[in-house]
Amino acid sequence: MQTEFGLSQPSWRSHLRALWMIAVNNWKHHWRYPLNAVSDMLQPLVWLAPVYFMGQAFSVNGRAEGFAGFAGTDDYMSYIILGTALTNFIMAVFWGMGFSLKWDMDGGVLEANWMAPLPRPLMLVGRTLSSLATTTLTSLGMILIGALVWGFHPTGNALSAVLVAVPLLIGLYGFGFAFAALVMILREANTLVDSGSYVVMLLSGANFPVTVLPKWLLPLSLALPLTYGFDAVRAILLKTRTLLPLNVEIAILLASMVLMIVIGLRAFYALERRVRQMGTVGQY
Repeated sequence: MQTEFGLSQPSWRSHLRALWMIAVNNWKHHWRYPLNAVSDMLQPLVWLAPVYFMGQAFSVNGRAEGFAGFAGTDDYMSYIILGTALTNFIMAVFWGMGFSLKWDMDGGVLEANWMAPLPRPLMLVGRTLSSLATTTLTSLGMILIGALVWGFHPTGNALSAVLVAVPLLIGLYGFGFAFAALVMILREANTLVDSGSYVVMLLSGANFPVTVLPKWLLPLSLALPLTYGFDAVRAILLKTRTLLPLNVEIAILLASMVLMIVIGLRAFYALERRVRQMGTVGQY
């Protein structure tokens, strides 16, 4: 008897069911080791501790006046904590897509998984859904603890900030598709994820206003849509000074969301075709 969701006849419902099952599987695997979840929440706080004390050392009467000249706010720690929370989502997409392929390669199941009647980009998206959910929980926990210990004082509309962050997050998947394709070609995920995410975070201003970058580096930063995502979310929540008018930055985010997905998918299919021609998928 043929089931409604039979994978022998792929449909959008069978794809959604497969997507859900991939996410549930990864979710169960993650929470089987609860200390990992606690570590994900506490690690950013450990990294932020030296930043907090350095900020105190450079402040005058508790106000970071020099920092305010660049950012438009002297609330240094709220600026850093918000940037760290957004960075967590960037890392979730990079690691979720790039490293999931590496796991399949190491486990020798890449070719078998590739034979499943499911679009490969959708399979990659499924590998990130669980990590995005856990990242949301751990980031909220990090913000709560950060607020109690160091102070986090958003003064803007949280819902508006979340709505602005959505196209930023969707656009990240374009990066992720192209990134996963590079992993297939180069077969090395750790170095690619570490170096790729570091460069993106550095140039997009995750931890500082990009206006402090050297003039020769600033154009690269302004060419990244993520820069406007960080800038817009901070402007809404912390009332910081923006690089461009806020409505222009939101328009850039919406346009780049579509563009990055299209470019990322084209790059993924082109490099995947190259890998299949080389016959290297069968090695895993």
